[in-house]
Amino acid sequence: MKNFNFNDLFVLDLANNHQGNLKHGLKIIQECSKMVHKHKIRAAIKFQFRQYESFIHPHHKKNSDNKHIPRFLSTQLSQKDWEVLFKAVKDEGLLTMCTPFDNESVPIISDMGFDIIKVASCSAKDWPLLEDIAFASLPVVASTGGLKINDVDNLVSFFEHRGVAHALMHCVSIYPIPQDDFHLNHIDTLRKRYKNTVIGWSTHEDQDDTVPIQIAMAKGAKMFERHVGLDTDEVKLNVYSSRPKQLDKWFEAYRYSEILCGSSTHRPITAIEQDSLDGLQRGMFLKHDVEAGLILSATDIYYAMPFVSGQLSSENWVENGIHTTEAIKKDAAVFPANVDIKSSNRYRVLKDAIHEVKAMLNNASISLNSEFNIEFSHHYGVENFREVGALIIDCVNREYCKKLIVVLPGQKHPSHFHKRKEETFQSLSGNFEYMLDGRKKVLKPGETALVQPGVWHEFWSKDGCIVEEISTTHYNDDSIYSDKKINDLKRSQRKTVVKNWGRFELIEN
Repeated sequence: MKNFNFNDLFVLDLANNHQGNLKHGLKIIQECSKMVHKHKIRAAIKFQFRQYESFIHPHHKKNSDNKHIPRFLSTQLSQKDWEVLFKAVKDEGLLTMCTPFDNESVPIISDMGFDIIKVASCSAKDWPLLEDIAFASLPVVASTGGLKINDVDNLVSFFEHRGVAHALMHCVSIYPIPQDDFHLNHIDTLRKRYKNTVIGWSTHEDQDDTVPIQIAMAKGAKMFERHVGLDTDEVKLNVYSSRPKQLDKWFEAYRYSEILCGSSTHRPITAIEQDSLDGLQRGMFLKHDVEAGLILSATDIYYAMPFVSGQLSSENWVENGIHTTEAIKKDAAVFPANVDIKSSNRYRVLKDAIHEVKAMLNNASISLNSEFNIEFSHHYGVENFREVGALIIDCVNREYCKKLIVVLPGQKHPSHFHKRKEETFQSLSGNFEYMLDGRKKVLKPGETALVQPGVWHEFWSKDGCIVEEISTTHYNDDSIYSDKKINDLKRSQRKTVVKNWGRFELIEN
């Protein structure tokens, strides 16, 4: 089935708060919709279906000692009434959602045209019901209240194997939830364990408490659910159901958290922040008059406030690498226009790349031991490594070979083939773009590509990627490049090989 976007979805559960009263239910939908539209929230109104003729045992339809049954029976609505409520939700421009508690309710949900189907925590191990839910071919949101982690594993696998678009709600099935039982850290566990599944937070706390949604959002929850209702002379809401004013505050807290959390990728540095830091930075100044053509040493300069906009700072110091291009007076600020800055270490670009590669490995949760070699491929010179090349981590090279290939953002590896080696690439993190025998392709995480001997291939990555290469034995003289200039280079001219991270080997004497 097609994917469904569960992100930023709010589920408002009517549950039994309509009290089996059509007019009351319509009023709840109307008042909640006002709050939804006020805060520009993407929301679904959720119903609960039970076919009471078969759902409740005949001996318990009167005088049952089960506390839920009398409540269920007292809040029944006819199919006609449900259709009126369903239309009211659609008329408000909201999504429709329904929780079936029995198999008989599932085809009714499908026939009515609901947008989403919900699995209640109490039904998350009800396999006959889950089979019918999966067969309905609707996107599914499943709550995980009371489930052990292996139960959640089973549930996720169940929907994955059936190709059902699904999301999970971290949920605690206590009404209301005591402070000690929130366990919002479990959102982290679910997000890490089910990386391709949207995780949400289904709440049953005191509805005046807006802190949990803010923490849940910061933890990475992308969906939120709570019960909603209205007070009347006859109806008094429980503490875990939201009145419209409480819903207003809840949405407001979410939007505020959204602002505070900001970007999840690269944090922008504003001019205000940069100006604030510049005001505390030490600028580079001359201790004495210097002539043009001097290589500045630490004895020629000092650092002091205030930092002059555009001047060199302590951050820019390079030992034996700053050459004056004109005379500079004592106590004058040093600007880029006054000097020529040259790194004294030609391997600086490789050393800088190591820091980025380590961060990429950490982000992909890839761990290495302390026994490996690193190969920097720089086909057009070390100074151009950031644009053309790759960092290769040699793990094993026997009759079989395993490597990790790290392609930095924007980096490209030129066209070549291997005379003997057959290799298979598997993307572990990021998109690996490649040309194989003239055909452009993309490997997404988990996908594989076979490259046979003699087949031309090249690769690159816009945002950076980590690829595992499994191959037959690697030989140093086995690569033929389409650019003959590369073939004419000695191996040492196009490769820098170091042990581990090359802490000392990348220091030029």
